[in-house]
Amino acid sequence: MMRALYTASAGMKSMQFNVDTIANNLANVNTYAYKKERAEFEDLLYVTMERAYMLDEGGRPANLQVGHGVVTRSVARDFTSGSLMQTENPLDFTIVGDGFFSILYSDQNIYYTRDGSFKLSVTEDGNMLTTARGYPVLDENGEPVYFDYPLEQMIISEQGDVNYKDEDGFIIPTGQRIGIFKFNNPQGLESMGGNMYAENTASGFAVFDSEMGEPSIIRQGYLEASNVQIVEEMVNLITAQRAYELNSKAITTSDEMMGIANNLKR
Repeated sequence: MMRALYTASAGMKSMQFNVDTIANNLANVNTYAYKKERAEFEDLLYVTMERAYMLDEGGRPANLQVGHGVVTRSVARDFTSGSLMQTENPLDFTIVGDGFFSILYSDQNIYYTRDGSFKLSVTEDGNMLTTARGYPVLDENGEPVYFDYPLEQMIISEQGDVNYKDEDGFIIPTGQRIGIFKFNNPQGLESMGGNMYAENTASGFAVFDSEMGEPSIIRQGYLEASNVQIVEEMVNLITAQRAYELNSKAITTSDEMMGIANNLKR
């Protein structure tokens, strides 16, 4: 009965974590390029009372074991693309593919994002392409992207090349290309908040988009919506809530059984 108390309490903790994860998904249903998360679990240590042996040796055909509940193993992020939202804003970009934009954060570290809702910041060196928080968007060489011509003349190709249209209607390249990068294991990326991720040894180093798999393309005037499905999350939420209640019921039942055992001497 004591084992049941600890086992059920482990289940309640895990289901609480699951509810927290689902709540975060629902909270970010309107966050551009947000990727939904999924809690993953594994069973805990087993106590073996009798092991299985060959029947010829006088053993038993099945083990006699009892587990100690569940623990949260990891949180997996689903990097499937969300739907495209047309905005007609020339500073909105979306990546069709598995790539990421690179951003120079305030601590001078380079982070990565799928959120292409960029802005134009006026600096001493020209008009810089930045995030809504003012962090520079980097080109494939790790340098900030500048728009030196009127915004209505700027054209971004599907490969990320920054061009402008002159008075005669000719497309003139500026020599800059918005950087798009990929990772061997995007599941290993560390979420930093602000729709950004940091690379680490688990994700591997960022590589140029064209060097891995099918090349991604950039769509100007579009944004990527969150890939959270509200109905799916609500079903998961109900399931997690019911699992939490059942574990709570197991604790109550174990407590009642202990009470009965304690009253036997009376």
